[in-house]
Amino acid sequence: MFGPELQPPSGVLEIPLILVADDSVLEQRYVGKILEEHGNWRVHFVRDGEEALAQIPKLKPAILLTDLHMPKMDGLTLVEKVRAEYPLVPVVLMTGSGSERIAVAALKAGAADYVSKQALTHDLGPILERVLSARQAEHRRYKVLQGMTRRSSQFVLENDPTLVPPLVAQLREDLIEIGLCDWTGATRVGIALEEALLNAIYHGNLEVSSELRQNGDEAFHQLAKSRRQQLPYSARRVRVTARMTPQAAKIMIADEGPGFDVSQLPDPTQPAFLERPSGRGILLMRTFMDVVEYNSTGNRVTMIKRRERC
Repeated sequence: MFGPELQPPSGVLEIPLILVADDSVLEQRYVGKILEEHGNWRVHFVRDGEEALAQIPKLKPAILLTDLHMPKMDGLTLVEKVRAEYPLVPVVLMTGSGSERIAVAALKAGAADYVSKQALTHDLGPILERVLSARQAEHRRYKVLQGMTRRSSQFVLENDPTLVPPLVAQLREDLIEIGLCDWTGATRVGIALEEALLNAIYHGNLEVSSELRQNGDEAFHQLAKSRRQQLPYSARRVRVTARMTPQAAKIMIADEGPGFDVSQLPDPTQPAFLERPSGRGILLMRTFMDVVEYNSTGNRVTMIKRRERC
């Protein structure tokens, strides 16, 4: 599965390297300044997709961050080639206004995540940290269990978002151990699961609307914090049921909130919806999972990931 030049790390992890592909010197400087201020990593810049592919086996980057529009090889083609040749290297795409549909195509082709250039200052660091954390966790925890044919698990979570990452890490490990996904595939599924779990906590049990995030996150998180101490919100729980085989994983996430009108759920691939805070999570869930279905009351989502799509 792994080429000799990209073996999983063992022991102490080195400072991760972010390989950035962007043909604009000004944008390189802008991205470099953001990365310098946010995160403990090294950064190396290349000018196009061809140069990025040539540098991956030499530099062994933890993440490839690429612009969408570049000469010689665009970001979408680069995503496809990296996915095929270096599946252990997650790719994050930088998109400009009007390129939302191409971003969706890149996610389907294998990108781990995307970030709008308009939101680089606030979103780039956290997105890279999340993808990097997922990659490092899988490298540390990778060990396929021989002979496993089925795995079932159930969890009950309080409305504490800090419980989401360790649960997602456990489910990612299960996907790898049962042989359903490789590291990159499990990372993509993990991102979808994280979005669904946070939706269940914030929007389901705590009934905090994503509209509060239109002008920043402060009002959103303040209301969520207060409601975690108030009835009936504080008594609600998120229930997770996961059933996995080497052929498919079925994961159900249910909250105890009032739900929502499923028929009013908009198409997350529409450009206008992509710019909304609530659009990103639904887009990632539907892109990284083969099936995303809500029950009639909107407080339970069932997601399926099949082996051939990992």
